Amino acid sequence: MWLSKEARLVCAITLLLVPTIMYGGWTLLGILTRGAVSPSPNIHLDETQWALWRAGHAHAGVWTILSLLLQILLDSARLSAGAKWLARICAPLAAVLVSAGFFGVAFAVNLRGLIYLGMLSLVTALLLTAVGLLRDPRAATPAMTPEAASQAPALSPPQSH
Repeated sequence: MWLSKEARLVCAITLLLVPTIMYGGWTLLGILTRGAVSPSPNIHLDETQWALWRAGHAHAGVWTILSLLLQILLDSARLSAGAKWLARICAPLAAVLVSAGFFGVAFAVNLRGLIYLGMLSLVTALLLTAVGLLRDPRAATPAMTPEAASQAPALSPPQSH
């Protein structure tokens, strides 16, 4: 599969952050099996906090996968470079903000703004990507005569080495 340089960069950075989601799973396992946050057994969560941590962990994983998928789709989207970068950054940022918001609300309700900011970030990425994919690819291409089209070289993505 061919990916743009920008998609490869954002995907690589996003994948480097996945161990933090894995750490969250390890922490939840500690809560489930020992009733305490690993490795700090002095932190105990009530039912509401436990539910917020589960939600934060689940959103981090699912939204990270969605942000990786959006990077691939953005390579085919007809958007300006700036709009593509905004969508590329907003997608993984949404996963971080929403999960941080859920974890934060477990201890301080005033951190709920992170959840809303994350939702706004994901909506931005989704709408930009959708609009870019719905744009007619022929709109920016000058009309070719059938003779010119038959003589034009076939376009193919660059080959990776």
